[in-house]
Amino acid sequence: MKKLLFVSCFILTVFCHQTVAQCNAGELSGACTPKLAAQEFNFLKTYQINGGRDLTKVEYSYVFAKGTQYLITICDQNSTANTIMITIYDAKRNKVASNKFNGSLLAAIAYPCNATGIYYMQYTFEGSSSRCGGSALGFKR
Repeated sequence: MKKLLFVSCFILTVFCHQTVAQCNAGELSGACTPKLAAQEFNFLKTYQINGGRDLTKVEYSYVFAKGTQYLITICDQNSTANTIMITIYDAKRNKVASNKFNGSLLAAIAYPCNATGIYYMQYTFEGSSSRCGGSALGFKR
């Protein structure tokens, strides 16, 4: 009985580790960085988007400066279409931008900031069970 319990626990541990290890959000966020330079934006920060099994959204914040244009690129595991939606909210939680356009999710979003303050970048997952991706934030004036 002890052997059966040990083997069951070992198999379960290996299975759970492999399931979690499938998401390499760090690698995906790193893949987003060159897209900033291609659009002549300066790199600021990368974000790992790992919703795991339980999270339906992942949120980060950043202070944006008035008169600056920001570009947020998104990279996910799906090679045919983007499955991560980003919505940008201002400090009062008003929606100011989204990468959803004509029913499709764009792989990047540019936002010209009109007021200095804290902004929230909320990532949600559409049509994907992987809930894994990366993002990079850049700016230009």
